[in-house]
Amino acid sequence: MVTIRIPTTLRTLTAGESEVQVEGATVAEALDALEAAHPGFAERLFDEDGNLRRFVNVFVADDDVRYLDGTGTVVPEGGEISIIPAVAGG
Repeated sequence: MVTIRIPTTLRTLTAGESEVQVEGATVAEALDALEAAHPGFAERLFDEDGNLRRFVNVFVADDDVRYLDGTGTVVPEGGEISIIPAVAGG
């Protein structure tokens, strides 16, 4: 099992839960399991080509998966994935 931390803006999909436990050895598997348990995540996280949207950051522990193996990044048993939407402003 891995824990996925859900940002406030997406908690409507998890009935207000800030963390969800899913099975998955990689980020892709975990996010697929998240989508299966709580439909609506895929369209918010991925673009039409199946890539993470530019304004969505996904971390395994403290590391941005864009600088690792993307959604193929291995998540250790008991690990944590954080979904962090980009913040813009001025």
